[in-house]
Amino acid sequence: MVLAVSALVLSGCGGGSTDEPGGQDISSGSKHLNLYAYAVPKIGYDEIIPAFRDTEEGKDIGFAASYGASGDQSRKVARRVPADVVNFSVAPDITRLVKAGVVDKDWAEQYPNGSTPFGSVVALVVREGNPLNIRTWDDLLKPGIQVVTPNPGSSGSAKWNLLAPFSAKSNGGVDEQAGLDYVAELVRDHTRIQPKSGREATTAFEQGQGDVLISYENEAIFLKNQNATAKPGQRVDYVIPPETFKIENPVAVVNFSKEKEAANEFVSYLFTPAAQRIWAEQGFRPVDETVIEETKDLFPGEIAKLWTIKELGAVLGEGTAEENKGKDLKGWPAVDKALFGTSGAITEIYDAGGKV
Repeated sequence: MVLAVSALVLSGCGGGSTDEPGGQDISSGSKHLNLYAYAVPKIGYDEIIPAFRDTEEGKDIGFAASYGASGDQSRKVARRVPADVVNFSVAPDITRLVKAGVVDKDWAEQYPNGSTPFGSVVALVVREGNPLNIRTWDDLLKPGIQVVTPNPGSSGSAKWNLLAPFSAKSNGGVDEQAGLDYVAELVRDHTRIQPKSGREATTAFEQGQGDVLISYENEAIFLKNQNATAKPGQRVDYVIPPETFKIENPVAVVNFSKEKEAANEFVSYLFTPAAQRIWAEQGFRPVDETVIEETKDLFPGEIAKLWTIKELGAVLGEGTAEENKGKDLKGWPAVDKALFGTSGAITEIYDAGGKV
């Protein structure tokens, strides 16, 4: 099945702007910001933007927002489409903009928490009642299990989705081949469709495709919250595997923005306690320590090991100094080069359909 691109664009033109009939107009104001984001946090921004516009700092700022696959959105901004603020699934999609000269090199130092205002963890979404008893990464490789997860060539969420089992099976990259063997089997024997974004993957699962959706916890929460009004075949449950991966979704201000002051006000607002509570209420894990404690009951599940990009990058980047100006790669640069770059091991697995 071919899925249509699910980017949603809120135009700032005309008498008002919203992507929902009867929805709130967010476009009015003497200043105007264009937000380019990956697909999944739309439900958060639907609440965050009106709340910001109710503040003194945001009362005269209008918005247009575009949501889509993280990599695709990043490439658009690199081509200098009108943009002021970006929020992508993975840091390499902002690194692309640094290389294109449209985001400052020190973007990660400009706001708290590495300029990451919220996050999530990798979860397994299953049909209501979990009829196939999916609990761990091993369960996805049971005979006949069909898994839905996006293509890492276009989707940042796909990278997180694959890093979770890769890390669990490789002991954080120590036994790299064991992790790659798992990913190859998953792709070859259990993945039939490869949507472009996390949102498209969710849509495919809602339409009845697959037994398990690998996704962000916040997407799983969003889906489960719809059970009361969903058709029986579309109701879901979700599982947090004992070993999973910490998802960090960074934000940055575009340096060619004509409204830099307004853009900085908006990004700063994302880290305030008020905005952090909104993120939590919409299923995204906050980063403010006080709000984390206040909202911990919203995120059930016991995690024995939460792998991070910092840990994995330290292992996969070891020994890369010779070809990188005398310093080992770390974090996303190390992970991307080893796994997702043009010659990365997981890229090769996808290019070969898992037959490696």
